[in-house]
Amino acid sequence: MSTSFRRKLAAVTFAVLGLSLAGGGIAIAQPSAKAPQEAVQPAARGTNSQPPVSAESARLAKAAMKASSATTLAATTSVVVVNSNGTKARGVGTVIKYGVGQYEVQFGHNVTSSVIVATVGRADSCCIPPAGEISVAPRLSTPNGVFVQTRNSAGTPTDLGFHLVVHLP
Repeated sequence: MSTSFRRKLAAVTFAVLGLSLAGGGIAIAQPSAKAPQEAVQPAARGTNSQPPVSAESARLAKAAMKASSATTLAATTSVVVVNSNGTKARGVGTVIKYGVGQYEVQFGHNVTSSVIVATVGRADSCCIPPAGEISVAPRLSTPNGVFVQTRNSAGTPTDLGFHLVVHLP
């Protein structure tokens, strides 16, 4: 019994010693000073705010809502394909381009409680679209509008074509 106990004690001692050395090695390998915040965080993504609603945008939104006020929607799905220059390739809605990578798409119905999905894409079947990122949000002060922001893979605002689907349950 005493030989078995000694073997277990020796194994536990070596295990503790090994873990202690490994932990100490990791602690020594860590830099003594904190890295600058710029090195830890990715490049700034610019502003995450929407541009102000223009008078033309507000006028178009009111006209679209007024034109469809007679229709009661139980459930609907609206789809639009937009070119990188802000022109509508196909689908429903009105597209307004605000700046580099900033678009507003207006529909004839309230979309504030909708499910909004977008992806970077081309209008034609020619090629694979360029890599990039896309973000969507309900448009501020415009209940029938969706704000779309496109960026390249580095996070810089860039004009990219996209496909937008808005589903109202």
